[in-house]
Formats: sequence, structure tokens, C-alpha cells
Amino acid sequence: MGEAAAGGGGGFSVELTGPRIYSCSNCRSHIADHDDIISKAFQGRNGRAYLFSHVVNTSVGQKEDRHLMTGLHTVADIFCQQCQEILGWKYERAYEESQKYKEGKFILEKAKVMKEDW
Repeated sequence: MGEAAAGGGGGFSVELTGPRIYSCSNCRSHIADHDDIISKAFQGRNGRAYLFSHVVNTSVGQKEDRHLMTGLHTVADIFCQQCQEILGWKYERAYEESQKYKEGKFILEKAKVMKEDW
């Protein structure tokens, strides 16, 4: 699994199987499996957020350095591949040694995803 190549909406999408799936709250495209949550103790732009090891049906925006609560990180926004809604971001690089575990992982804002068929 992983993120799709950056690009436009529509077209091919991955259907996740399993009892606990998160989908885009705007268009209901599957985004992540509950089993891929690393932590629920994160803060997004709009409140609570979850750290995931994998996401699907997303595109990745431009990398940029951001000062977050835990220090300087290089991140890229992630978008729903179907409707282009910003869902969160991908950690590309962590500058603090204690934050390196986030590299290559994804933040999904709780307000931007919904539980599908729970």
C-alpha cells in the first residue's frame, strides 16, 4: 500500500477491505485502514488527528518546511484523489532525532475522514 502518484481526481481508486475503514468525509473514497493507525494523539490544523503508516487514494502536494508542535519538519499536504479535499499531510523529514519515527508516515485530520460501515 501507499499513496498514489500526485495527480488529478477521478480514475482508478483502491477499495480497502476490512471491518474498520476510514474514508474521505467529503466523497467517501476509502483512505485508510484502522489497523494502520500508529497514534491517535496528534494535533492537526483543525483539531485532533491520527498518525497512519499507510494511506490510499491520495495525492501528495509540494514539500515545505513547517514548524509544528514537535519542531521543524518537512511535510507535504495530502489530498483525496477523488475530490481534492486536503486530508492532512505526509511527514517527509523530521529534523529532531526523537521525531524521526514520523518520516514517511501520514497525518489524517479526524474532521476530514469518517468511519465507514463501523
